[in-house]
Amino acid sequence: MSHDLHIMPPQAPLAMPAQDFRAGFRDAEVPSRTGRHSAGFWRALAFSPAMAATLGLFWVMTDWFGAEGINLIEAVLLALISFNFFWISFTVCTVLLGMVSLSRQERPARQGRPQALRVALLMPVYNEVPWFVLGNARTMLEELQARGGQHHYAMFILSDTRDPEIAAQEQASIEALRTTLAPGLELYYRRREQNTDRKVGNIADWVSRWGSDWDAMLVLDADSLMTGRAIARLTDSLARDPGAGLIQSYPQLIGAQSVFARMQQFANGVYGIAFAEGLARWCGQEGNYWGHNAIIRTKAFATCAGLPKLRSLNGQEELIMSHDFVEAGLLRRAGWGVRFLPRIRGSYEETPPTLIDHAMRDRRWCQGNLQHLKLLGSRGFRSVSRFHMFHGAVGYLMSPLWFALLVMWALIGQGEDASVLHYFSPDNPMFPQWPEMTETRHVLIILVMYAMLLAPKVLGVAALPLSGVRYSDFGGKRRFFTSFLAEVILSVLYAPILMVQQMIAVFRTVLGIQKGWKRQERDGGSYSLRTLILCHALETIIGVALSAGILAGLVSFWLAPIAISLALAIPLSALSGVSVGAARHMVGMREDFNEPAITRSARRHRTELKRLLDGKGVMTPAE
Repeated sequence: MSHDLHIMPPQAPLAMPAQDFRAGFRDAEVPSRTGRHSAGFWRALAFSPAMAATLGLFWVMTDWFGAEGINLIEAVLLALISFNFFWISFTVCTVLLGMVSLSRQERPARQGRPQALRVALLMPVYNEVPWFVLGNARTMLEELQARGGQHHYAMFILSDTRDPEIAAQEQASIEALRTTLAPGLELYYRRREQNTDRKVGNIADWVSRWGSDWDAMLVLDADSLMTGRAIARLTDSLARDPGAGLIQSYPQLIGAQSVFARMQQFANGVYGIAFAEGLARWCGQEGNYWGHNAIIRTKAFATCAGLPKLRSLNGQEELIMSHDFVEAGLLRRAGWGVRFLPRIRGSYEETPPTLIDHAMRDRRWCQGNLQHLKLLGSRGFRSVSRFHMFHGAVGYLMSPLWFALLVMWALIGQGEDASVLHYFSPDNPMFPQWPEMTETRHVLIILVMYAMLLAPKVLGVAALPLSGVRYSDFGGKRRFFTSFLAEVILSVLYAPILMVQQMIAVFRTVLGIQKGWKRQERDGGSYSLRTLILCHALETIIGVALSAGILAGLVSFWLAPIAISLALAIPLSALSGVSVGAARHMVGMREDFNEPAITRSARRHRTELKRLLDGKGVMTPAE
């Protein structure tokens, strides 16, 4: 590949040894910490009420079931309800903490001029649309130049592209862009001959060959976009905190056009703010890393976060897929702080446009997050780092648990006489008899579950003014609450489908069917009827069976929303990709009325670069 474009500074090697999970590690370069505020109080406020509420529910249900002793099926049901309820309660507590935090008027500490840092902006790409990526890259570089300041920045496009046609477009785009960049802007490019270890290997290759010359690296995704102010604030925060190894920003979603993407973007921009604030409070110095839009101290990362291979059950070595959680844990294990600063605004990313695209991404994330369960017993990890990894895995394991709870609830029927379990073994004394659940108790538990699932959304709406966002920013209060209602209805409709899709992802991972890490489809759009049927056949069958059970009087009517959603999975999936006018009318967003200037600039630069390439005769597929 000697003909490949290669525009890089002189090499500055930096050793990046693989870590040993069987032994603890402390980095001698970590400065001594003074004046650090413990997050213990905030953690107690997050975990204790959630545990108390779960124990309370467990006690009440034990009392209901325990008149004649608790049999095996009752114990399983109690465990499923309690486990699910804890995580719902914990989310509510985190949002409440965020509301308290947002309402506190904290005095900014007097801070001197931070140390000047050399920061590399790393953008790994893999078979991406080149003018899209480079339009974003140019926008960020120009924002930083216009802002000025003492820090020095350079952009590195780190290509792992395998498709020769896209690689040719990529390199033509780099050459075209370099002819239009303002003087003083640094843009580098290299393409690896082999994409060994995917993104992990791509970043490690840069660190080991060029990392010594750079104090920090700001890792981006191909769809990342950050304002110059956000980048500068992250850099200042790292410079002022010598004990910080990684500082994560709060990426907000932009660019949504389809119904599903706009639903996600609305939820992220409205409910996510208070949750992120609460998360930052109880994490303290033991935050997490989401793989992008975060600044990292380069030498600390090289010394402490080199990833080894894991040994699979068949004895083969396997790559750590969801590397970001593990890298954060390794940095914290070595003594470096890992912080989350959600109040730094202007950090953006995009979201999959359709339900199917979202499910495909979820399958990859599921494969990586379940892998973390193997690392929970590793030496030296802090308890909160283990919790982050466990929580990431539980996020996927919850779907099979919810499904198991749904099945058991359906089998309860509407009282002992209608119980499907009772019909299966009417006279078998060896089969445990299902408890008689009165309709009042039955309905009460379901209502509590529904209310707790809705509570984070309602609290997020209530917390919005505390974050400086006004309801009128969404086109007026009436428009905001119409969009809120639409998002709630859509999320209720899509949640059961996502539950089944995540359950499929878990079983694909456990059975070894899920392989590899493919490029994220960023355009998405419409899918053929055949594809929709293949993707959602299981949901449809389950939904039809549940609906039949409800009509026959065997299944509680309160499960009707779930049954309808699953039965209509195919048309709902088709609806998820509907764009433009219909999507805008269903869910409105702030960006419809006040688009961030950086997204306008990025769109203009993408268009200019594509036009420049078309003028030079470079073959570019239609976007």
